[in-house]
Amino acid sequence: MIADITVTEKSFGPKSLMKNVRFSIDDGEKIGVIGRNGVGKSTLFGILAGTDNDFTGDIIYKNGAVVVATQQEYHDVGDKTVLQYVLQGLPEYSDLSHVIETYPETMGDNMRLIDEYTQALQRFDDKGFYQIEEQIERELENFQLPTDIAHRQFSTLSGGQKRLVEVVKIMHSDAHLALVDEPTNHMDYVAKKQFIDWLKSAREAVLVITHDRDVLREVDRIVELKDGGSQSFKGNYDAYLKQNAVSTGSQMNEFEMIEKRITNLKAKVIEYQRFKEKSRNPSTIQRFKRLEEQSRKELADLQQKEKPTFWIDKDSAADLNYKTAAQYEKFKAKNVRINLKNDESRSKHVLVSARGLSLGYGEPLFDGIDIDLREGEALELRGRNGAGKTTLIKAILQDTPLPSFDFAEAKSARRSLATGPVGESAPKTFQATEKVLGAAPLAATRAGDTTGEPLATKSSETSAARVPAAAYATGTRREAVSGDFGGEEAREKEGQLTHFAGELTVDKHVRIGVYEQEVAPTYFDLPLEEAIEKMYLDRGLDISTTKIRSLMSDYLFSEGDGKVPVARLSGGQKARFQLIAMLANDPQLLILDEPTNHLDLPSIEEMETALARYSGAIIYVSHDDYFRTKIGGDVLQIGKV
Repeated sequence: MIADITVTEKSFGPKSLMKNVRFSIDDGEKIGVIGRNGVGKSTLFGILAGTDNDFTGDIIYKNGAVVVATQQEYHDVGDKTVLQYVLQGLPEYSDLSHVIETYPETMGDNMRLIDEYTQALQRFDDKGFYQIEEQIERELENFQLPTDIAHRQFSTLSGGQKRLVEVVKIMHSDAHLALVDEPTNHMDYVAKKQFIDWLKSAREAVLVITHDRDVLREVDRIVELKDGGSQSFKGNYDAYLKQNAVSTGSQMNEFEMIEKRITNLKAKVIEYQRFKEKSRNPSTIQRFKRLEEQSRKELADLQQKEKPTFWIDKDSAADLNYKTAAQYEKFKAKNVRINLKNDESRSKHVLVSARGLSLGYGEPLFDGIDIDLREGEALELRGRNGAGKTTLIKAILQDTPLPSFDFAEAKSARRSLATGPVGESAPKTFQATEKVLGAAPLAATRAGDTTGEPLATKSSETSAARVPAAAYATGTRREAVSGDFGGEEAREKEGQLTHFAGELTVDKHVRIGVYEQEVAPTYFDLPLEEAIEKMYLDRGLDISTTKIRSLMSDYLFSEGDGKVPVARLSGGQKARFQLIAMLANDPQLLILDEPTNHLDLPSIEEMETALARYSGAIIYVSHDDYFRTKIGGDVLQIGKV
């Protein structure tokens, strides 16, 4: 055993978060930590990592155990590069490097220092540190991070990039226990497979907070935090679902017996009180008084017990016997209510169509893309980070025309660059060859547009080519993508989103709802209630105090949550705010960017159920194999497999 964990009390102000968390970790064991959003998973990691000592209990590690953890906040990073940051986080690396670099100048004939130096050289070699820099750079590249990122300042990285760097640091730590928090949220399917392969082969014990069912499928045990305590389930995610159904059934029986006992005790208290008042014999009065007091005490103790959180996945719930199924309907925990219209009377007309489409920034990211998406259908965009998924989404969402590429002018520009300036004319750059054409034969068009003009003729050459990050439509059109679906930020900075070839047609009347991983910064400083109101008003949609309260209730926000600034909400709470934003305009087309990230398992299941009933069209990006299986649809591969 490498660790024995007991937390008997952890509170934030008057709120008790943990009161009976107990479990142990064996050497090399892989444990998934799950639980509803807000139960204290990240808080538990802070306790285990030693950054949070404000709790009651004991965390006992095996002597000499080395524990590493992914960080959520970064202080005193300074101007360290990514490579320096990762190396600094590796156990022993800094100390051994210091000995190797400084001792030759100072040790002289001191045999003790010479011996320490010799041991440091041997240990440095045993740990594989001579090749570590090359390995780290290769690992960063495998996670689809920019090739030069190892030498960038760590402080300049995005949140998603920092998370991936943290995972690389953990993978090279060679510790006894690794604490990893939501590692796959920003990974594409290749990077995610690489992480899972490492998880399966890692010598160290790993405690991983995740709701990624592909990761949970590979663990040895699952620890669920619930109702202030913890419960261990031997085996992987599929085994957990079966055991949880049985365990929850037993817990519901116990709770139902408590409810019946409470009802019985209430009647007994009234009965003993009545007998006591009617009696004339002092000893009889004392006896009924004693029975009344005993019943009141037991009643008070039972009433203090909080109702447990009962959740069974839908597949297991369908196999429950009649009695248990009735209990579950009565006692099951409140879940988010995702209201998607499933009006089957909606027509099945084409919403998005593409033929031979090629888009990019300066040069094509992809070509030959064909789409025929109708209401009631789903389309998965599959590809590595940077392959062009974001680019395609942005093109679909654009209200303004995309600039088309003039190949003849590009050829002329290259010729000018090769031969030099003619007269006083300066040579044209490659960037200068991008413009809005007056009559591009392959220009994208908007379905329902009666002018007959190609999209590219409806804007001047100086038109903005992309929708602002915080822009929102006011009725039938769409919301902009402020997040990054595939990691194409670097290419986007190189130039305008350009249409190189093919056709893209989008029904101009279609209402689109977008689920993004990141909340638009315009809402950060607003309390949740005001953020919901602003989001509706910015889109020209009606909103009232009553509706705001109803939405908050549907998505499991408390009245107190409404006063909390959006920036201070947890990851799961922000995800639920994004669900509200996505569905505000009763969309006919949903665009989902990794929608299962940050949501807990019951909320993921509710989303999958709602989407299965949804009669509109869905375009989605997901690396959750369980989610992909549930939603299905055609797969559009962008870039290399």
